Amino acid sequence: MASLTDHLADLVEDADAVILFSPTASFHDRFIDGDTGDTDVIVAAPDDDVGAESFVELPLPFRNVRDRIRFGIEGAMDASLVSEGDEVVCIASVFEGESDAIIRVTVDETANSGIYDLFVDSRADPGVIRNVFEVAIELGKKGQKGKPVGALFVVGDAGKVMNKSRALSYNPFEKSHVHVGDPIVNVMLKEFSRLDGAFVVSDSGKIVSAYRYLEPAAEGVDIPKGLGARHMAGGAITRDTNATAIVLSESDGLVRAFKGGSLVLEIDPEEY
Repeated sequence: MASLTDHLADLVEDADAVILFSPTASFHDRFIDGDTGDTDVIVAAPDDDVGAESFVELPLPFRNVRDRIRFGIEGAMDASLVSEGDEVVCIASVFEGESDAIIRVTVDETANSGIYDLFVDSRADPGVIRNVFEVAIELGKKGQKGKPVGALFVVGDAGKVMNKSRALSYNPFEKSHVHVGDPIVNVMLKEFSRLDGAFVVSDSGKIVSAYRYLEPAAEGVDIPKGLGARHMAGGAITRDTNATAIVLSESDGLVRAFKGGSLVLEIDPEEY
């Protein structure tokens, strides 16, 4: 049976660019050495293990292929590697293993979903946002003592967030200098998540506070039907500050990210 690379010349014909998502070294080399003409080749992956000339870093695996492709295209647009109107061929892995799917996309204004901006153009360091996502995803998988829990993390612009919130209880992080991403700290966050209130995380990843009641007005915040007060608070605080809110839903177990008052990304922890 012919493999994907056996038909590359036909598949990328007339395309302006090709984005390879997390290719193996052998696949990348076969692609570069193949008959692909003058088509620009871009690699989108967590790390540039293949020495790509054009590279877009993926901060999360993005098991949802649509989100993965959106991030790659937005990253390529931000780096001026592709532009509106370009025909882009995206080659990715849907199943485990080597690249097995190809999608051809015309870049237009709908390609800018905000996923890339969520990580790269946020006030907080991209690695901090990734670390908070990882905590929320793991908590969504395991819950608290086998039971589902909800949690709200507000990342970045911590001073303004603190001014727009109030304490619900003693702040266990008040005099500490611990940062999200530390395995011990992550265990603490999971333990404290069973109590009410939001976690506030600084741009650099320092845990500023737990148990914060967010007080921004909810008017003008549009969240999907069925989502409750935790999501409304997360959306509202990102409208009034430069923070990013990452919310784990207790009811459906999904992790959602808000920025600028809007829902930007939705992840099912069970897919990770």
